[in-house]
Amino acid sequence: MKKMKLIILGTRGVPNNHGGFEQFAEYFSLYMVDKGHDVSVFNSHTHPYQLEEWNGVKIIHKKDPENNIGTAGQFIYDLNCVMHCRKEHYDIILQLGYTSSSVWSKLMPKTSLVITNMDGLEWKRSKYQKPVRKFLKYAEGLAIFNSDFLISDSIGIQQYIRDAYKKESTYIAYGADVFEQPSETVLEQYKVKAGQYNMLIARLEPENNIEVILDGVSAAKTKDLFLVIGKHDVNKFGAYLKEKYKDQKHIKFIGGVYNLNHLNNLRYYSKLYFHGHSVGGTNPSLLEAMASGALIVANDNVFNKSILKGNALYFNNSTDVEHIIDNDSVYKKYKELYKSHNIDEINTNFNWNYINSQYETFLMSKLYGNDF
Repeated sequence: MKKMKLIILGTRGVPNNHGGFEQFAEYFSLYMVDKGHDVSVFNSHTHPYQLEEWNGVKIIHKKDPENNIGTAGQFIYDLNCVMHCRKEHYDIILQLGYTSSSVWSKLMPKTSLVITNMDGLEWKRSKYQKPVRKFLKYAEGLAIFNSDFLISDSIGIQQYIRDAYKKESTYIAYGADVFEQPSETVLEQYKVKAGQYNMLIARLEPENNIEVILDGVSAAKTKDLFLVIGKHDVNKFGAYLKEKYKDQKHIKFIGGVYNLNHLNNLRYYSKLYFHGHSVGGTNPSLLEAMASGALIVANDNVFNKSILKGNALYFNNSTDVEHIIDNDSVYKKYKELYKSHNIDEINTNFNWNYINSQYETFLMSKLYGNDF
């Protein structure tokens, strides 16, 4: 079988200690190495993993001044990565997202195929001011028209690209593994008991509807413990949320958690799992919640519904959240039914081996045609 020389650009690096694209890069790079491909991943020089190889994956460390100069540092980091690609030939540059890398599109080497996962609708994120959102819309177009091929991680994003740009993309979702080894001992570290708490996992940003959810949590008569998992000390909105709900003693901001076993156990034993994401494609944490057997309460939008279909409860506002929390019968009525359906979906359409094989087949077909 033919092989490829692949490099993954657009993440802060592997192993994952940040977010969804990093998690995908971790799983996919390991899969591709196991298949015999030559795989490299760019890592920020601030990444805690400092060696030049990780389980067979080559790690290319590049200067990333984001911690010193803010968002502008992301552009410099991406430029450093692109310039490296010009010095050493790669068959395929897999670009995850476009926010700060697409401005360097013209510098991408012409001898490599550039394949871009378009991520979500970054320019719709309310955390950004209007000039930034205008730039992100421009950057989106740069990525679409300067990539050789496009990947959409949701049907909604695929349709948007088709409607807005008259361009085709290939739909490949994210993946997850069904969680099969729960242990209540993990809960002791978080001072919670099985079935007696609700939770959410998200970056603390406005478009994730965290304030809407917590307003509903505050208004509900039922005062079950509520865990907010996500870095709360990295932006003004996180600080705002902590201040706003400081008198709601049952709402606990516990910061970022990156131990997947801990997260899976917390989801598995939760009463209600809230997913407020409203912008973007297939969110990894949503698939993980499905794979953990959580009873999911999701924001009512096309991205979430295309994944969950009828196997979740939905909310549009804080009043919906309040009513769901106070309606104790929903847990008993829907938990096992939705759990069964969602796990079937993971096993059939979203398991990591299937997703990774889809990516490999797609990349190989673009590199070699159907003769590989």
